[in-house]
Amino acid sequence: MNYTPSNAHLSSTFYDATCPNALRTIRTSIRTAISRERRMAASLLRLHFHDCFVQGCDASILLEDAPSIVSERNALPNKGSVRGYQVIEAAKSEVEKLCPGVVSCADILTVAARDASEMVGGPSWSVKLGRRDSTTASLALAETSLPSFKASLDSLIKTFDDNGLSARDMVALSGTNYPSIDLPIKSITYIRVFIMKRLVISIDHGINAGAHTIGQAQCFLFRDRIYSNESDIDAGFASTRRRGCPINAGNGNLAPLDLVTPNSFDYNYFKNLIQKKGLLESDQVLFSGGSTDSIVSEYSNNPSKFKSDFAAAMVKMGDIRPLMGEEGVIRRICGALP
Repeated sequence: MNYTPSNAHLSSTFYDATCPNALRTIRTSIRTAISRERRMAASLLRLHFHDCFVQGCDASILLEDAPSIVSERNALPNKGSVRGYQVIEAAKSEVEKLCPGVVSCADILTVAARDASEMVGGPSWSVKLGRRDSTTASLALAETSLPSFKASLDSLIKTFDDNGLSARDMVALSGTNYPSIDLPIKSITYIRVFIMKRLVISIDHGINAGAHTIGQAQCFLFRDRIYSNESDIDAGFASTRRRGCPINAGNGNLAPLDLVTPNSFDYNYFKNLIQKKGLLESDQVLFSGGSTDSIVSEYSNNPSKFKSDFAAAMVKMGDIRPLMGEEGVIRRICGALP
């Protein structure tokens, strides 16, 4: 089913009267968390992506198991790899001290993604606000709605299109991808959770097609590619990666998604693709003789365009099926229903 944008009106000034210091408080909390652990920036971007691609940007991913809830945290793409829940909860706690029951967890997660990008050198953007929190979660959707790290270009384009995002949005968001350090081997087919490959921030790998400018991937996610001897991978690059990823061992060994600047938000990810140095199969398909080659080339030569497109795509992603008005609730604790 294709996604149809909501007619609900989100606004960047939504809390100006009801909680004027909300954004400043969230920013302080997020900056503190990333100062302690830089890779948390990529984790928060990925958390936002995993939330929005499963029944919309409604903070459903934050809900823990309860009598009426089967948590999305237990889905294969999330379990043992998605992280940052406690960072969002901490930010929520600080906001609750100021304005009890006013600011939604869905909005806090969306703002946190923006603040995380900015803190590691990525773009900033005006976040539209006014989302409400879901009263449900969907384990089933969480296990079927996120792209695989082996996904074909057509499959990636369709997944993003189903959520109202264009091929250009998909490529931009792929510039900020990140992997998971603790991801179970059985989750391999889901590992590629796309939200930003360009974010190269050496962190947990759960893979997003758009935040690979920051982050690291586990050996088992790219082993097939580096031992394939295919024509779509640079031989020297493959040889280098094999040193840290033996053919029969080291499943959890990490390698940066962006070989050149793994801890910065920049455009080297795209240059890597042109040189056939994409670490994951779903990275390299973005530059493999297909319809997105021209976009990759454009971003590799124009970092300002990449950053502006990334910011625009993040705004669009934040618009995916928001709960508005009387829909949903405002949770006081993000992991539990009122």
